[in-house]
This record gives sequence, C-alpha cells and structure tokens, in this order.
Amino acid sequence: MTQRIYFDNAATTPMDPLVVQEMLPYLSSHFGNPSSIYSYGRENRLAIEKSRKTVAAILNAQPSEIFFTSGGTESSNTAIFNAVRTLNCKRIITSPVEHHATLHTVEFLSKNQEATLEYVKLLPNGHVDLADLELLLQASDTKTLVTLMHANNEIGNITDLYQVGELCKLYGAIFHADTVQTVGHFTIDLSAIHVDFITAAGHKFHGPKGIGMLYISQRNKINPFIHGGGQERNMRAGTENIYGIIGFAKALEIANENHAVESAYILSLKKYLKEKLEENIPGVVFNGDPEGNSLYTVLSVGFPHNEKSGMLLFNLDIHHICASGGSACSSGANQGSHVITALKTEKQSTVRFSFSKYNTKEEIDQTVEKIKTLL
Repeated sequence: MTQRIYFDNAATTPMDPLVVQEMLPYLSSHFGNPSSIYSYGRENRLAIEKSRKTVAAILNAQPSEIFFTSGGTESSNTAIFNAVRTLNCKRIITSPVEHHATLHTVEFLSKNQEATLEYVKLLPNGHVDLADLELLLQASDTKTLVTLMHANNEIGNITDLYQVGELCKLYGAIFHADTVQTVGHFTIDLSAIHVDFITAAGHKFHGPKGIGMLYISQRNKINPFIHGGGQERNMRAGTENIYGIIGFAKALEIANENHAVESAYILSLKKYLKEKLEENIPGVVFNGDPEGNSLYTVLSVGFPHNEKSGMLLFNLDIHHICASGGSACSSGANQGSHVITALKTEKQSTVRFSFSKYNTKEEIDQTVEKIKTLL
C-alpha cells in the first residue's frame, strides 16, 4: 500500500502510542462504573480525579475548575449558553472568523432573541482589532459575553488572551476563549489570565477523540448543559468516558513535557514548507500572519486561482497527500471558508497544511514536488 502523507493535524492528530498504552487497561480489566461504590467503581473514580488533577496542574487551575466533556464543541456550547442564560449576558461580542461551534451557537441565541450579537473588526492580516473590541465594550452597559478563539484553526492567527481578559475585566464582561487549537500546544497559565471559560479537545494533541475539557472559573456558578445524573460534580450528566479522560490527561502530560523540543521542530517544518513553496510556486501567498503571532502548527496557503489549482485538494488526495481547505468540521459542505471570505483576500485556492511531531522534511519535499506537477 502507498504510504500516505498526513498534513491535516489541525483537524485531528494520530494518537501517541504511549496514550494508547495508558488507556488499554480501562478498555479491558478496569471496566467499572465510576459511580459504583464497590472496588471496580472506586478505582475508576480515583483514576478520573487523578487525571483531573494532572490537567489542572498543567493549566495552573484548581481541579474543581476542570470538567470533562465530549469535546470542544460541547464545551463551547456549555459556556456560551450558560453565559447568556445563567450569567445574564444579554449582549455577545465575537469575531467573524470563529469556529462554527461558537458562531452557530451565538447566531442561534441571537435569532432566538436571547442576546444581541456584534462582531469585532479584523485587522488586514486577520488579527482581531483589540482597539475596536474596547470601543464595543465601552459603547454599552449591557452585560456582555466576549467569545474569541485563542488561535484560529484555519489561518493560525493568535489572539492575546491576557489583553482580551484585561479588557473584559475592566468592562465587567464574561470572557470565553476557544483554546481547542492551543491547549496541548502552548503553555497556558490560567492563574495569570482573566478568563471565565476555556475549552479543549483531546484529539488535537495526540489524544483520543470524543473527550474534551471545559474550564469554568470558580468565580462563576453555572447550570448543567446535559441533565440526568450527578456526574462531573452535577455539571454533566452521563457515565464518564473513563478511557477518554485517562487518554486526555496522558496526552496533555506528554505534550507539556516535550513542548520545547517538539514546538521548535514543528515550527521548522512550517518555515521549511513556506520557503519551498515560495521558491517553487509563482504567485503563492500565505493567509493570516504566518511569520508573526501565529500557530507553529498551521500554514494557510493561497494558490493563484485557476482550473488546476481549484482541483488541487482533490488531486493531492488522489496522490495520497492529506491536507484541508479549512475547518474539518465543514468538510463535505460545498461552500468556501468563512474565514478566508472574512479576510477579503484576492481570489485564491486555499490549502491548509497543519503539522505534528510525526511529520518530516522529506514529506514536505515530496508534497512540493507533487504540487509543482499538479499546477
């Protein structure tokens, strides 16, 4: 079988073998329900709480502030709905380039007339205009939810959580940050940031799918999003995804331990691909702020739009190279990227390449050569 090249790690990452190894006992012998009072249950309850402490320590939060969910989408929905319905935010400020887990949720609340919705302006390079954010916060006394992602999943631009948090603190706003692309990839110190909610998904940093995390600052008391049981300290009903939780904590632990070496290596891959494309493909452009405040894992590339470049993703796939046009959550939808549209770039064929510790420069060389022949 032909070896495939995988450059879509912002969509999902392969699981680390050490994570799989850590999970295996909980898929076999450690099968107890954590809510049961006998030994099988108590052992798994202990394992969950140990995982919670691991995650909290890495993020510099309290274990009581960490709640396990099914993923980033559920976490963001829980935070946003509660900000409006429990914390009484009647106004929402977001950006036009958020993940659909945020955008579709705030649009629903707006259409349902539960909150008004406003969008902060973007700078020409795609960054959120923090001066405009402050003007929006100044403009109304209505209690406001600010929901902005830490790093954009399509173009990689990073928003300064500290600065946004300080503005929210100054104007009494609730702050939800979608950190799905950055937990497991950056050092996040929650004790130093004024943020009310952050989110994470295990499969973005070599952990399992179907497991996520929601941080809820101890400042806030909110209601469950899912009802029917007392799990997660009455915050999320349903028997816990025990092996997912174990895998999430182990993956985050590995990512944290190896962060310095792996982030430098992955950044070198991103820079190498950018240089190779500039050398070999006339007219190529890069979306966002790739050499500035940007994810080291993501490079959004714009190829001059024509018949050949329009079929580039499809043809790369035929040649066993996996990349993306944008968010994997929208793949299969016959529409352009809302992020690229919001940037008002020249007409281009966009390909997002995203990298992990398992990628190599040899794979980049092969990919660039294939792009040359396809274009």
